[in-house]
Amino acid sequence: MKWIVLSDNRAKDPSLQTEHGLSILLETGHHRILLDTGASDVFIRNAKRMGIDLGTVDYVFISHGHSDHAGGLCHFMEVNKRAKVIVSPEAVKGKFYSMRNELHSITTIWPEEMGERSIIVDHTYEVADGIRVMAHISQTHPMPKGNRHLFVRDDEGNYLPDDFRHELALYIDGLLFTGCAHSGLENILAACPWPVTTVVGGFHLLDHHETKNELAGLARRLTNNYPQTVFHTSHCTGDIAYAIMKKAMGDRLYAFCCGTRREIGESSGRDSEKE
Repeated sequence: MKWIVLSDNRAKDPSLQTEHGLSILLETGHHRILLDTGASDVFIRNAKRMGIDLGTVDYVFISHGHSDHAGGLCHFMEVNKRAKVIVSPEAVKGKFYSMRNELHSITTIWPEEMGERSIIVDHTYEVADGIRVMAHISQTHPMPKGNRHLFVRDDEGNYLPDDFRHELALYIDGLLFTGCAHSGLENILAACPWPVTTVVGGFHLLDHHETKNELAGLARRLTNNYPQTVFHTSHCTGDIAYAIMKKAMGDRLYAFCCGTRREIGESSGRDSEKE
């Protein structure tokens, strides 16, 4: 099983485009699964640059309703006419807003033709052979402080704090994909009933939100409570937050970027990128 980053905030290869978004192609022995679609068609252009045919993708997993993770779905539907879309009903119907800097919409524009190709997930279950999806994640551990900027608008036009009932996590063969982990990394791990060897995704640990001590404490708990698990992050994990956690976690935490290619079971977490 391997995964390849198609869209992210960062890139080492200057020929690959970046954006505030996330999209990863996961290849198993049975399926090709697109994990989120970024904010635009950047993931498609990067896939072409890397010689990847997205027409062969079997499933698209949408982790939550924000446009930096689902905004590219309309473009994907144009290049792939068969893949099923795994999504929460709350993600599709929600109206999402961010108040960072100034109020702006982060609601996804969903493809009209998505309906007949959708797998709507409103509870945790196995949606296909080996593909398990977690929904309505309990929030017993601390939530990321960056969530305080994020809201949903109700039918009366009121802006309410986002409770992230629209967020899903995907599990397959020991790999747990967190999307942005708005529900909190510890909450997602605690809710996962299957053994996790690899965690991939954003952690929503924005710089200058959690304190240094809070980040170091989180890193220690992850290391101690999940001794068999290796973590990979980028996108909504800030550079400062990553550096603090990396110091505490060592070879249990790695960064990825556009073009990163990794295989599950590699003895090293180092990138195996191809130019």
